[in-house]
Amino acid sequence: MQAGGFDMGALLQSAQAMQAEMARAQTSLGDARATGSAGGGLVRAEVDGNGQLVGLTIDPSVVDPDDVDTLADLVIAAVRDGARAAEALAQKTMGSVAGGLMGGMGIPGLSGLPDIGSIPGLAGLAGASDVVEPADPADAADPADPES
Repeated sequence: MQAGGFDMGALLQSAQAMQAEMARAQTSLGDARATGSAGGGLVRAEVDGNGQLVGLTIDPSVVDPDDVDTLADLVIAAVRDGARAAEALAQKTMGSVAGGLMGGMGIPGLSGLPDIGSIPGLAGLAGASDVVEPADPADAADPADPES
């Protein structure tokens, strides 16, 4: 442990654990499935946890050669619904992993590492005293004017 209670080894261990857990979660998302539907379930789209379309089921009653536009609209709506469901699944899965592992990472609102301003040598980074204001465009040199 270093001065101020900051333990770089623990931080690195937490980061490595989080990285491994995130990789496991991403792998499990590839195996997970979410389903979207349209037309009261007449068209169903199966999407994996990574958002890839992996299946499409169309009830024969909705197939009308004289009205392919309606079928196309139903397919699009079902795929979009499936993509939303997959996104919600991914957020839930990845959020629970990150939430469980980020507690010791010093993220605002989470317990763990000290505020950056309390770490020796980094205290100046916490304040706004070194903020550089943008230059006034009126003071900028005119590249077409060799005397400016």
